Amino acid sequence: MAETIQEITVNYEDEGELKFEELDKVVLTKGVWSTILFRYRERDARTGKFGPPKATLRRYQKHQGAYKKRDAVNLTAITAKMLIATLQQWLDEELLGI
Repeated sequence: MAETIQEITVNYEDEGELKFEELDKVVLTKGVWSTILFRYRERDARTGKFGPPKATLRRYQKHQGAYKKRDAVNLTAITAKMLIATLQQWLDEELLGI
């Protein structure tokens, strides 16, 4: 388990083979509860090749010195575009108060 925010990754290996490859990450919040947006790709079990990039938004809680994943939202291209469009609309309408 990760002891620091920098150590947190979505890279995942099974039997020595990388199944999930982290391409990028953005730490949105830090602290006891941290939120990280990851860009990653997943290896196709049939072809052995990595598929297109995906995104996941994850929340981690630091407990007894280590970060543990508590929640995740996987974003498809469609849901990511909806999220962007909605946030942009809210920002344009000043509904976020930023």
